Amino acid sequence: MLVERGLQAMNVELVSEAYGIAANYLRRSGAIPDSLVTDERLLGIIVKLTQHGEFNRIRLANKAIARFQALIEARVVA
Repeated sequence: MLVERGLQAMNVELVSEAYGIAANYLRRSGAIPDSLVTDERLLGIIVKLTQHGEFNRIRLANKAIARFQALIEARVVA
């Protein structure tokens, strides 16, 4: 399923699956709270990665996890 977002078409199913994988891992590691609320930072990372051409859901989730953790670490250090 494709949804128009600005001038870009986005595969909602791909984003949803990658978000689910990444959020599950980050919840289990304690990086994000265990709630039903969508983490907008993580979602934004995934959307940007798809806009830059990443379409493999596992690779997308792994890259999103790495970027999210780097963002958290940068905030802790600062």
